[in-house]
Amino acid sequence: MKKIILSVLAVIGFIYSFAQTTDNKKRSAIGVHFTLTDFKTAADLRKSGLSYVLRKGDYTNLSLMDPGLGISYWKGLTNQIDFSSMANFSFLKYPVPNKPVPTIDAFTINLDANLNFKMLPDNYWVVPYLTAGLGATKYKGYYSAYMPLGAGLQVSLFNEAFIMVNTQYRVPVTSLGAYNLFHSIGIVGVIGKKKEPVVLPPPPPLPPPPVDTDKDGVIDSLDACPTVPGPASLNGCPDSDGDGILDKDDACPNKPGTVKYKGCPIPDTDGDGINDEEDKCPTVAGLARYQGCPIPDTDGDGINDEEDKCPAVAGVAENFGCPKIDEAIVKKIEYAAKNVYFATGKYTLLSKSFKPLNDVVKIMAEHTELKLDISGHTDNTGDATKNQALSQNRAKAVLDYLVKKGVAADRITSAGYGQDQPVADNKTAAGRAKNRRVEIKVRNY
Repeated sequence: MKKIILSVLAVIGFIYSFAQTTDNKKRSAIGVHFTLTDFKTAADLRKSGLSYVLRKGDYTNLSLMDPGLGISYWKGLTNQIDFSSMANFSFLKYPVPNKPVPTIDAFTINLDANLNFKMLPDNYWVVPYLTAGLGATKYKGYYSAYMPLGAGLQVSLFNEAFIMVNTQYRVPVTSLGAYNLFHSIGIVGVIGKKKEPVVLPPPPPLPPPPVDTDKDGVIDSLDACPTVPGPASLNGCPDSDGDGILDKDDACPNKPGTVKYKGCPIPDTDGDGINDEEDKCPTVAGLARYQGCPIPDTDGDGINDEEDKCPAVAGVAENFGCPKIDEAIVKKIEYAAKNVYFATGKYTLLSKSFKPLNDVVKIMAEHTELKLDISGHTDNTGDATKNQALSQNRAKAVLDYLVKKGVAADRITSAGYGQDQPVADNKTAAGRAKNRRVEIKVRNY
């Protein structure tokens, strides 16, 4: 079977190499065919091979084949490839595999679609061709599909009708199909009339083109400057900078400008890249987002509003533009942080931590503008992941205590940094003790 398919493909490639450029595609056509179906010879071919069947003459007599009637449709796809489909009707005993052998004829329908690869186009009288396609069979309550492979001969009758003789070897592609030989002879007639190409009369001669001396696309009769190239919008006169103002009227002929400024660009007095018409501070350099004015400093503390975290209150640069926090408050909070103690390896606050933390609560109650950032740290003893968790929990424990004592939670943040931010050498006991700490930073922004 594989050799048959490869041989068919090789022949198809040989046929296609003869394609012609002239249009000889077959017009739509309908045919009527007498058909014969032969199951016995197909079975012998499959069992013993073609040479054995020919040598022994072991093929079915025509009188013992099952006759049928076919109706076909044909249409040329190219000069040498036709599409065809056929519906064939017959009464026969179809040997469905693995089913009881039929004893009486039954009505059978075959439907298939094929491509026919012709050796020559239709303008030859006799044309051999190969065919391949797909089909389906209905026999009683059984349905099957097959692949028809075959050869045929086309005899032309004045290009209006064709005698078609064809033989196919039908290979089943589903389990209920049976191998068979299918022979047909019929006549195929072209339907409809051939479309003749419409021949249009030659167009009248064109008038001579208008003269355009300066080749600017504006003909001389409409060009105010016929010897100098210029755009049509300016009647063919030049505009060197392309601003729509004629060079003779342009105070800045080599720089695009506007009529308002006699062809010159809109000025930018302060050189900030924002022209004076859009600049609310035309004599002072500024930024586009402030409409040409400098970044504002609302509180006048010398720190512009984009960098000032307290833009409405005068402050100092070292505190991001916010007022400086009283040094006594900073020291009290730092002292409290240094006197926060926990149970060893845990985040439970020891009671000796309460007094210094209560002092922090008092400060926060007296200064409602203040906020706190609490951070927890450990030495490098033990597992780094556990140290990270311990530092977070210790910082959170301080936060929870302050909130419990009345400080609003939205005024405090807490975070743990584990062993990643040491302040002393972890190689000594004293250094490790300094690294095990809680820091409380106070801010007013």
